[in-house]
Amino acid sequence: MSVETIARRYATALADVVIDSGETDAVRTELKTWEQLMSADTDLHGAFSNPAVAHASKEKVLEALIAKAKPLKTTSNFLRVLLQNSRLTELGRINERFDSVLEERSGRVAAEVTSARDLSDAQRNELKANVEKLTGKQVSLKYSVDPDLIAGVVTRIGSTIYDGSVRTQLENLKEELVNG
Repeated sequence: MSVETIARRYATALADVVIDSGETDAVRTELKTWEQLMSADTDLHGAFSNPAVAHASKEKVLEALIAKAKPLKTTSNFLRVLLQNSRLTELGRINERFDSVLEERSGRVAAEVTSARDLSDAQRNELKANVEKLTGKQVSLKYSVDPDLIAGVVTRIGSTIYDGSVRTQLENLKEELVNG
């Protein structure tokens, strides 16, 4: 099973719980903090990902961290479930999917836009309107610049990519010319 599928399942289950309990923002914030802790401390990440470290030792470490941080019961239980299923090191991917699931359920969707150069406010507004029309949802766009695109934009919404870059068009043309 792919990491993406696993992340989606955990994120969906967690979203069900936090939406019902009203702890959405608090749990999201706490899990981001745990993700930062795991990524900043390579020894900690290594201990949780190493199959040679006994599960009981991992539980002791996690319980000590939970006792010190005092997160919500929902957060601590979720971390325990991840540890029990050897998925604690996937917390970053799970958090990404968790954000996506929460946005989808609120009628919003996140999209990443990569352009060859900075877009003007008018271009950003037009692009946002087009993506909202395409998805039928409110969209929050995250912009980045990649000069290698030559011109145009690449928009990623979830796992769907809309590639309007000149680089891709040139590559497609080259492929057509080579293959006849």
